[in-house]
Amino acid sequence: MAERANSKTGDAERDVRDPALTFVGRALDQVADHLDGIDRQAMEMVLLMHRVTNAVVYDLESTVHRPAGWSWSAFRAVFTLWVSGELEPSKLAEQSGMSRQAVSALAKTLEVDRLIQRDAVSGDGRSVSLSLTTEGRDQIERIFRQHNEREQRWASILTGDERTTLTALLNKLADASQQPWVSHRF
Repeated sequence: MAERANSKTGDAERDVRDPALTFVGRALDQVADHLDGIDRQAMEMVLLMHRVTNAVVYDLESTVHRPAGWSWSAFRAVFTLWVSGELEPSKLAEQSGMSRQAVSALAKTLEVDRLIQRDAVSGDGRSVSLSLTTEGRDQIERIFRQHNEREQRWASILTGDERTTLTALLNKLADASQQPWVSHRF
């Protein structure tokens, strides 16, 4: 049985696998049936990376962030401001991996919720900067502890050596993402 998160009852043992993850094997077989010359290993790596990332994000959002009243996007924005300090909206978008439009809409909500404040940039009447309020800082510190406890649950599945190897491989892919042939949002 695979251990799965159940947001209504806490963690529970279930023998139901995530359909998005079980789809990977079927996709590999079906694509090979339809097209010759496909690099099955590359396809499996990218598809699994994407699907596992989605599973982890959904788990964190449903067990930590939604119960705290936050969306995943709200967490990303507040976390980025917590780590980086005061930022202009365009810089927040770049550092959080969100679009400028998403940050603009989200900033309004986070300001109403008193988690961030918007201040005019001196010398430029049109520019603003965003920063955490005291309440925003208190909330991210509380919620991040829960977030990190959940990260620890995910990481505990791997040995220390496996974590080191996986982190090194992900850093290698992150470095590759800076190559000129890679399409970038910004």
